[in-house]
Amino acid sequence: MRPDHASAHGDPDSPAPGLSKGVVLFVTAMASFLTPFMGSSINIALPTIGREFHAGAFGLSWISTAYLLAAAMFLVPVGRLADIHGRRRVFLTGMAGYTFVSLLCGLATSEAMLIALRALQGTADALMFATATAIVTSVYPPQERGRALGVNVAAVYAGLALGPFIGGIITHYLGWRSIFYFTTALGLLTIALTLWKMKDEWAEAAGQKMDWPGAALYSLTLFAIMNGFRLLPDLWGAVVMAGGILCLAGFVLRENRTPHPVLDMGLFRHNVVFALSNVSALINYAATFALTFLLSLYLQYTKGLDPRAAGLVMLSQPVIMSVFSPLAGRLADRVEPRVVASVGMAMSTAGLLLTSLLDSGSSLTHIVMILMLCGLGFALFSSPNVSAIMGSVERKHYGVASATTSAMRLIGQMLSMATAGMIIALYVGKVQITAENEQAFLSGFRTAFLIFAGLCLAGIFASLARGKLHGRTVAQPR
Repeated sequence: MRPDHASAHGDPDSPAPGLSKGVVLFVTAMASFLTPFMGSSINIALPTIGREFHAGAFGLSWISTAYLLAAAMFLVPVGRLADIHGRRRVFLTGMAGYTFVSLLCGLATSEAMLIALRALQGTADALMFATATAIVTSVYPPQERGRALGVNVAAVYAGLALGPFIGGIITHYLGWRSIFYFTTALGLLTIALTLWKMKDEWAEAAGQKMDWPGAALYSLTLFAIMNGFRLLPDLWGAVVMAGGILCLAGFVLRENRTPHPVLDMGLFRHNVVFALSNVSALINYAATFALTFLLSLYLQYTKGLDPRAAGLVMLSQPVIMSVFSPLAGRLADRVEPRVVASVGMAMSTAGLLLTSLLDSGSSLTHIVMILMLCGLGFALFSSPNVSAIMGSVERKHYGVASATTSAMRLIGQMLSMATAGMIIALYVGKVQITAENEQAFLSGFRTAFLIFAGLCLAGIFASLARGKLHGRTVAQPR
């Protein structure tokens, strides 16, 4: 393994000689683009997939949820592995696995097979998401970090922007399987660029031990809690959730006692900025992620649009996100991140509340304006929030901090999808949406967005309470 930058080059905030910061940013941005592109493309194709596999809305939600659950289960353990064995190595392994499984997803012959492959895809994606932000943070100094992370977040939103548009066109003309083949090609290109241009390694925790029992407890905790939540209100759901809570208690106890924890609990106990920024991220994504899923169903089932037209309507939100994310990152380099992020959450709250008022007669112009408002809110929140998290920890915790940030996002996304799926199942049942149950779907749609708006409102207060980052000394929990 090549030596880490801090030990080899003296200045921990400078890239290694011969390493271009721009190359690192481009490669990580490509990876950051891929997964949201896939997710938003598949969301727009879900009704088509449902017709081929005769799947209801609840089953279709598992095509997204299986991916999110697997990714979240492995993110934090993988982040720790990356700190020990090298972030580039873990990143490249994840990209290779993600690309191969994307090809297999295009060959799926049933709903169950596609869900299983999406879970494998999420596992591979954990290796990329746990390391991309950490690699960027390792290379860029604090005064440039907000801008660089803003570009990375913009790549995420560019994937979200192009996903519905390109995914809708691909689904309309070539079929939904071609989305996975297209992603496979992009993955191969990213692997080639990584091997060719990004040869340095970052491993500030090299030589430390991996806490495998702690990693297993972490993964089991998330698996039980999230599956239990999705099974509610059934009694079995409550039992599974209770088991997950017991695993969580065991995980916290173990991590407080082991000398080399998977997740240093001191980061939460002694670092208010880190703790509340992660809570804010969890709440934000729990409140907003299901917007794409529910609006995709609404536009195609209620408004009668085809996938191509629905993708064009939904394009408005991520375009605003991708344009304003770098600007929000730069703003967070000058203004306290909590202020910028909290304004963003307030805009998201307003957008979600307006979405809850949509009905079968709402105009497409009205829908586009709501999506643009939500997009601006998401952009103002994400980059400053990530910058606050990564700027609040030491270099040796970059991998875990990056993974924790991604885990909060994915757990929030799972909670959002689980809430949406549960509400639609309560109103419509676990059946396909048809003209006969369209009004029941709209009632569930409105209920879901009222709940999401209330949750996002609560998140504003968590965001404001995190305290100042600029001029603050980085906490050293252990």
